[in-house]
Amino acid sequence: MKRPLAILLTTLAFAAGAAELPQVEIYKSPYCGCCAEWAKHMADNGFRVKSIDVEDVPAARARLGMPERYGSCHTARIGNYVVEGHVPAEDIKRLLKEQPKAVGLAAPGMPAGSPGMESARKQPYDVLLVDRKGKARVFAKH
Repeated sequence: MKRPLAILLTTLAFAAGAAELPQVEIYKSPYCGCCAEWAKHMADNGFRVKSIDVEDVPAARARLGMPERYGSCHTARIGNYVVEGHVPAEDIKRLLKEQPKAVGLAAPGMPAGSPGMESARKQPYDVLLVDRKGKARVFAKH
């Protein structure tokens, strides 16, 4: 599907209040439990989830176009965007609604207290919007 048509369909779905969100393809290590927890977080927030076990997450990240410096333990594709790491579902819903020109969102590292990394000791973290030149700006603070 061409990008303008995809944007139109996504916009119409949100405008109509449609409950159906795009599928999330998560590229993750078969040995990572926090990735499975993030997948559950996404499913609990209305996304259809497809987990794809890979032995080389950095290679999947590179193939999808997310710069390595924003890396985490898993990389996901959602529509025309890449989501790196433990990004909250609400930030992704906002991304899909606003449709900025970008590679996608990243929560670099594995911040304690982020979805899938729940902990009694929460660490403040930023979700970054990564542009097509590899530069980033803060999209949300948590």
